[in-house]
Amino acid sequence: MVKVRRPCQAGAFYAGTRESLKKQVEQCFSHELGPRKIPEVAETGPRQVVGLICPHAGYMFSGPIAAHAYYELAIDGKPDIVVLFGPNHTGYGSALAVMNEGIWRTPSGDVEVDNATANQIVQVSGIVDVDDSAHSMEHSIEVQLPFLQYLYDSKFKIVPICFLMQDLSSAREVGKAVGKVLAGKNAVVIASSDMTHYEPQERAERKDRMALEAVEAMDEAKFFSTVEAQNITACGYGPIAALITASKALGVKEAKLLCYKTSGDIGGDYSSVVGYAAVCFKK
Repeated sequence: MVKVRRPCQAGAFYAGTRESLKKQVEQCFSHELGPRKIPEVAETGPRQVVGLICPHAGYMFSGPIAAHAYYELAIDGKPDIVVLFGPNHTGYGSALAVMNEGIWRTPSGDVEVDNATANQIVQVSGIVDVDDSAHSMEHSIEVQLPFLQYLYDSKFKIVPICFLMQDLSSAREVGKAVGKVLAGKNAVVIASSDMTHYEPQERAERKDRMALEAVEAMDEAKFFSTVEAQNITACGYGPIAALITASKALGVKEAKLLCYKTSGDIGGDYSSVVGYAAVCFKK
């Protein structure tokens, strides 16, 4: 019997039916804070995009910002494997947890877990456990899937890894393992994270810019020390550090901030905002 990881945010963070979800994703792409156009997937694209940072709030808030990252991916071609790093908001399950078999379901259809790649990462890293319970109620990875399915239908496989433990050395271990396992494969790594939470616009923006400068410099140690020194409440700092590490192992030449906005830019309330960033890592 195939294991099915059912959606926990359909109808909440994003639309609950296939048709309305397709429309919602298209609205994110054409939104004035998004890329403002619907991407066409370059079937024979150069495939130079190795990694992305995408936000994971409700689509009405962060969808247009996430759309910048997925637009870049679409015009770059089609990956076969998508490794998704997300923070664990629920506290369930192992410290570093992968789901290594079955399918993930969304209103857009089912996506298969890449069993072989997941098991290789478990083996090479030595610190990632196989644990489905970490994923059952976690939204950070789930909300990335409808964008990917909009672009590629379900013609790709995923490896979802949930980070409850987000120290620098663990993030580096996971990043190095993923870099090793993905070498020579047509894959992309996505780190799911929002930036500063619930601070005034100006302060959130100032802090997040500092963290994102370290990301663009592809310096995970500097990114970590900036997050700590400035008390930046980015929820997926471990996944971001793991992505930077994996990117360097996979020959990335540049990390580029595509878009940074806040919930204030979307909704108009600047007194207490959440920051959202889209970043692209290219060979």
